[in-house]
Amino acid sequence: MVGDGINDAIAFGQANVGIAVRNASDISLEAADIVLLHNDLSLVLIALDISKKVFQKVKLNIFWAFLYNILMIPLAAGVLYPFNIVIPPVVAGFNEWLSSFPVIINSFLLRGYKYEKEKFCM
Repeated sequence: MVGDGINDAIAFGQANVGIAVRNASDISLEAADIVLLHNDLSLVLIALDISKKVFQKVKLNIFWAFLYNILMIPLAAGVLYPFNIVIPPVVAGFNEWLSSFPVIINSFLLRGYKYEKEKFCM
């Protein structure tokens, strides 16, 4: 739902995603999920494109975090103890920090998002 009036606030609450423009009433601005800072409706397409990119990053980050933890938690728990390989708790804690590092770096890649104007202009 995209709107800017007082009567749109109820629709924003019912919609899956509510998008208000900058000059909307205060009620609509509070009820909307996304607020466009300009009165250009082509920004709706850009907002949807950005949201798709963010969702892709979230799925990728969850995948990497689970994969890393599936591999490292058994090592920290002592799976290799029968082979006289023991991971000290400090190293296990550092490895947990390392599992967050790729997720953070991958999320920062969203800062480089550039939209292609030709893609959104009709």
